Amino acid sequence: MSDSEVFLRPDLEYGLEKHTNWWGAFVIGLAGTILVTGIAPYAVQGTGAIAILLMGSMTILGFFLCLCLGELATIWPDRTGGIPSFAEASFEPLVGRKWARHMGGVSGWAYWLGWFPVAPINVILCAAYIEVLFNINPGTLLLPVGSTWGAPIGTTTLLICAIILVAIYIPAYLGIRLGAAFATFLGVLSMLPITAMIFLPFFKSGSIHWSSVAGFHAPPHVHVTWIFILAWTFPILWNVIAMEAAACYVGECKGGARDAKIALTAEGAFGMFIYILTPLMFVAVLGLALSSADPLTMYLQYTEKIFGAGSWEKWFIGIPLILALLLSVLNAIMGVGRSLFQASEDHVLPRFFSHKNKHGVPDFSMAFNVVVAMLLVFLGSPVRIYIISNAGYLSACSFAFLGYFVYRHLRPDVERPFRLPTFAKWGALAVFILWMFIFFVGGWNAPNIVVGPGQGPWLFLIGIAIVALYVPLYAYRSWSDKRLLASGKIEDHQAAHNWHLRAQASEPVQ
Repeated sequence: MSDSEVFLRPDLEYGLEKHTNWWGAFVIGLAGTILVTGIAPYAVQGTGAIAILLMGSMTILGFFLCLCLGELATIWPDRTGGIPSFAEASFEPLVGRKWARHMGGVSGWAYWLGWFPVAPINVILCAAYIEVLFNINPGTLLLPVGSTWGAPIGTTTLLICAIILVAIYIPAYLGIRLGAAFATFLGVLSMLPITAMIFLPFFKSGSIHWSSVAGFHAPPHVHVTWIFILAWTFPILWNVIAMEAAACYVGECKGGARDAKIALTAEGAFGMFIYILTPLMFVAVLGLALSSADPLTMYLQYTEKIFGAGSWEKWFIGIPLILALLLSVLNAIMGVGRSLFQASEDHVLPRFFSHKNKHGVPDFSMAFNVVVAMLLVFLGSPVRIYIISNAGYLSACSFAFLGYFVYRHLRPDVERPFRLPTFAKWGALAVFILWMFIFFVGGWNAPNIVVGPGQGPWLFLIGIAIVALYVPLYAYRSWSDKRLLASGKIEDHQAAHNWHLRAQASEPVQ
């Protein structure tokens, strides 16, 4: 039986079913843009008006990343899972298929570490806001991992977090169409008020003080050095480039290359708008001396400056924030589940992750995300999770730029329905070098500067150690495949898979 004959067998299926369009990819990808609600308060309190420059410049590079991914997605529109799903194919012209598979595998696992912690971070914040709005006691405070590695968290908070994670898993399990519909509901109800708050100060005379922005100064008593800048840029990057999340779903778009281009361009443009103007207006309205970095508290202070104090404000701000956080949790479960699925399809992570349910979605991968997210909730501290997570996320995003440069430079004549100007490949290489510098210098210093003195680099090193777990995971998959191949259980499947990879690498879908 030839490879092509095997591939045509109906019982051998690859990829995920195409049940959405560019709008579905866009609205679920809004989960990346919504992360502004978490980072903007921390960045503005910690760096003052400097946050406008840091978030703005890195968001522009994030938009550039979306455009590069849009081009790659038009070459391989059937690959799902976003950034890591393109790594294997983009590096193959340079290092060959064997090592390119590992580039894809490491990228997939690092991307998983980058995105799945969005779920525990946001359910912690969501639970806290629910407790504030409905006057719920957080319960007995616990320190499950000690005061060095975590922060106190209440028993009631833990219960609410678990309920949210399980509830969000349900629409994710029932398929991309329901997931997209649920994301549309959450995205519209959350992003409209968050977007509107950027414009509200212009309707209240005297609420804007541009003098606070002038000069882009740090808060009082904050000593600014290059190490300080790099340390803060590290966690900021975890947030402001997250609009690339739309790429996780372009492989499930019916319109293929066209939908991929529209979704990623729209996501990048909207993300740039939100991430630049939100810190700008925070500083212009609230000034530099801020007492709290809690998003709910800061947004309430922001609206009080405009409208004055009122009980309605906590509902006007709290409900959209909760919906925004829920959307990010949905994406963290769904999107990175597809990254694990694609890496498993590429035979570099355990086959457990490639299981699909009757709705055509990777249910085991998403369930795995729910379980490990709940474990990370016990840290109780979003900022600490930022540092660990970005050891994976920033490395995956940086290598996406390098992969774009490699493929664009070595395969310039491959047909692309969407093509950036030639100089874009050199821009991608420059961003890769810059982000790698921020990764090592900023990541090493971020725990001490962003989290607090005395932390050392251990949170960053824990993240790197988790990325390194790819080696035993790949070893297990390799052993498993050899065992099944020897028993004759996957011979036809292996041949079909090899044919599928060759087809993807040599015959891009138009």
